[in-house]
Amino acid sequence: MFDADRLIEECQAAVAENDSHMAVKQIVERAVSDPAAVLKGLGEPTRAGVNRLFVSDKLTVLNLVWGPMMTLKPHDHKMWAVIGIYTGREDNIFWRKLKDEPNRIEAAGAEALGTGDCAPLGRDVVHSVTNPLPRLTGALHVYGGDFFGDGRSEWDPETLTEQPYDIEGNLQLFEDSNARLDAA
Repeated sequence: MFDADRLIEECQAAVAENDSHMAVKQIVERAVSDPAAVLKGLGEPTRAGVNRLFVSDKLTVLNLVWGPMMTLKPHDHKMWAVIGIYTGREDNIFWRKLKDEPNRIEAAGAEALGTGDCAPLGRDVVHSVTNPLPRLTGALHVYGGDFFGDGRSEWDPETLTEQPYDIEGNLQLFEDSNARLDAA
């Protein structure tokens, strides 16, 4: 049976022991290997949102629910991350900074994560995320720091130029997705 409090305790212990996102990856991977248990423990997603399960300066644990066909522009975290999908799919495009224009990026790869998949992201990774499905996607997102802190960047989706991360603007994308859900 999935227990969010136990997941948080295990992640805290892993970070305190060795500050390694690979130890956290094993914990999240084990959790999402039984997606039905995660759904039972957290409940079936009904709305898009960034649901805070735990936030500290060393660790953030989120139950992140992507709205149907929702896309988040390229962004960084400035900390490691572990993503585990418990329902739906999350498509990531990975980006790299241009050598001759360091405030711009170009596509460098992609990875589709489906139910039961788990992926670690290094602290310098820049990625954009899309839920390509016409339904909600649920994922456990664990970060090696305060996800809501300052100092992060995002990139304009048209010009691919760097700008400060707009947490409020990004949270509004989830609310906009919910408005589309309500209207459907």
